[in-house]
Amino acid sequence: MSQFDENQRSYLRPLPQSRFRLNSDIAFLDISPVSEGHTQVIPKYHAVTIADLPDEYLADIGPVVKKVAVATGAKAYNVLQASNNNGKLAFQHVDHVHFHVIPKTSEKDGLILDINLNWPQRQASKDELASVVEKIKAGV
Repeated sequence: MSQFDENQRSYLRPLPQSRFRLNSDIAFLDISPVSEGHTQVIPKYHAVTIADLPDEYLADIGPVVKKVAVATGAKAYNVLQASNNNGKLAFQHVDHVHFHVIPKTSEKDGLILDINLNWPQRQASKDELASVVEKIKAGV
């Protein structure tokens, strides 16, 4: 991967008047906002998935996302990492890591999710959970 070229034409290229820089990241207002203040935060380092992003950039972006969320003034908000999609199989459409900060000031604005429809769940056995925990611990 490489440094992000701010002048490169892409979906993530913000309008100059909506862009501001924080540390090694760029934040800009979404051109199709879900609510007022809907902001995208992207690392200047070009990485397709979180796994591709060097740790120092990942460590830097969290506090920036927090600052943007606080700056919106909203008491409630959603933070999504590229809509949680990393890779084509996971429905990633934009080939650059980015985070959405979506203020939610009422029940009718911001992100609206129906957890029963959008997050299919299943029961997992204690043995299965224990096995997965060990696998993750081994990789961390």
